[in-house]
Amino acid sequence: MLIHIKVFGRVQGVGFRAWTRREAMALDLSGWVRNRIGGAVEIMAEGSTDQINLFLSACRKGPSYGRVDRVEAVCIPDAPLPPIEQGIFTTHPTV
Repeated sequence: MLIHIKVFGRVQGVGFRAWTRREAMALDLSGWVRNRIGGAVEIMAEGSTDQINLFLSACRKGPSYGRVDRVEAVCIPDAPLPPIEQGIFTTHPTV
């Protein structure tokens, strides 16, 4: 499972990225973390559903020296998405 996460709150200048990396590595996830100009932290993580659920739960709490106000998370499909053509709505086979 691949997930895109944005974490909002006091998450920059408090070691949030280093904490995120440690949490992800402890769960044996692959991915990356970076700060965003608007003050959020952005994360892409890949692993099993159980690993991702544990990681997402940790991200909602964050490290003790930060403050998480809000988390936005979107699961990315594990199969390529068919293209969308303007003005056409199609049906595709199960993947």
